[in-house]
Amino acid sequence: MFRDQRVIVVMPAYNAAATLRRTHAEVLAQEGIVDEVIVVDDAGSDDTVAIAATLPRTIAVRHERNLGYGGNQKTCYRLALDRGADIVIMVHPDFQYTPMLIPAMASLIANGVYECVLGSRILGGRALAGGMPIWKYVANRGLTWAENLLLNATLSEYHTGYRAFSRALLERVPFENNANGFVFDNQILAQIHWLGYTIAEVTCPTKYFKEASSIDFSSSCGYGLGCLATGLHYRLARWGLVDDAFYRPKPAGARRPALAAALAAAVADPDPGMPFP
Repeated sequence: MFRDQRVIVVMPAYNAAATLRRTHAEVLAQEGIVDEVIVVDDAGSDDTVAIAATLPRTIAVRHERNLGYGGNQKTCYRLALDRGADIVIMVHPDFQYTPMLIPAMASLIANGVYECVLGSRILGGRALAGGMPIWKYVANRGLTWAENLLLNATLSEYHTGYRAFSRALLERVPFENNANGFVFDNQILAQIHWLGYTIAEVTCPTKYFKEASSIDFSSSCGYGLGCLATGLHYRLARWGLVDDAFYRPKPAGARRPALAAALAAAVADPDPGMPFP
């Protein structure tokens, strides 16, 4: 609990057994901040969910089929809202992002300064020193430049997996419209920007090591094209050349899908592609 607001950390996991305990321990080390941790195992092949079930203040959920990274986030956010979260912070369980930034990110939201906060690996200029591969750094900078141009924004990066959201924001953003793959991260930021929210950023140290999960080059290419498609669709929607239904906020009081129904909706293909009209 932070300033009388319930803080839930969500961890979208896939074969994270090697790093889950270390990440979880550092999350709970932020004393007086985190009320609960939700770990969603996306049908991985290791002991992630078994380990999560033994951890304190933790809800462990396992998809019966692989839903993809975006599909995993949808389950995380639905469940966090169902469990009364006022602030939801996504931390990857691979320990690439330090949980020590949780107090700062929660404070910016709890004090009403921002509704969305990103942990940026680019701010501070230490991404390469922290081990980010040069090709990923170059792609990050190029895609970010293009997306800032298309969205008329000024973010340092769109590709971090370290994010914090207010309850009010998650209840408005139509994230159910988004793809189930990696491009979900990009689409939800475009939707938040469409709704007029300012997205804050804090400097986050970069850590790349063997156990840290990482998208491969082939998937990265598909992700990059998806990001460009997101930015282009956003710009065309702003110009009124395509339908803007993808960005429209959820109706006030809209009922969220029940968790059981959401889990039952698992599909074999983890990424249905770009769900634009």
